[in-house]
Amino acid sequence: MARYFIEVAYMGARYSGFQVQENTQTVQSEIDRGISVLMREKVETTGSSRTDAGVHARQNFLHFDMEKPLHPQFVYKMNAILPPDIVVNGVYPVADELHSRFAATGRAYEYTLYTAKDPFLRDRGYFFPYRLDMGLLQEAAGILTEYIDFSTFSKRNTQVKTFNCTIKESVWREDGGRIVYNVSANRFLRGMVRGMVGTMLRVGRGRLSVEEFRAAIESKDCTQADFAVPPQGLCLMQVRYPEGSFGESL
Repeated sequence: MARYFIEVAYMGARYSGFQVQENTQTVQSEIDRGISVLMREKVETTGSSRTDAGVHARQNFLHFDMEKPLHPQFVYKMNAILPPDIVVNGVYPVADELHSRFAATGRAYEYTLYTAKDPFLRDRGYFFPYRLDMGLLQEAAGILTEYIDFSTFSKRNTQVKTFNCTIKESVWREDGGRIVYNVSANRFLRGMVRGMVGTMLRVGRGRLSVEEFRAAIESKDCTQADFAVPPQGLCLMQVRYPEGSFGESL
């Protein structure tokens, strides 16, 4: 039995999230179906990151186990089978114990706002035609790196053992008509990035002071966060693994 990592990217607009669910179309269910058709046996993958409905990914990984050799044109054939909004960018043989979710050492996300109406960004960003104080946004982003417990930015009914995360990067940047938030951490909680973005936008608009932002974090109360920003602005950009975990794609 050999283990493989499969690297994918996708636009999440048409899907009810990443993870397999009953009676609904998800990114993972499409990938499982594609591998099963190609390999002519039922295959169930394990995903590294469970993005929500409507959220995109530039890079995500899954792993699966297979006794027989992969099709020699696995990547090409998978991309012929999959719908046009999902692409396989590589497949990698890995050690039997390497787990796509638990072996990951970090993840990076990007959230995109656009300030002028743009039909080409409608499915890839949040139209936000309001004045923002970039200085206050940056200050709020920097404050996040001072904390470890992010209970405030975790949606309810989350089954995790700890709400502790280590944020390594947290910064806003202006890019033409876009305002983009980049954040990376060793792990993220359910709804965490959208909760942080929504709450920081309140700071940037002067609706929440920097002191109140700190108080919201320290309250460890998710009712103090704003999770209302839409999913299409969020994109999983990278999933990181220990160096040397896998080599070139087959």
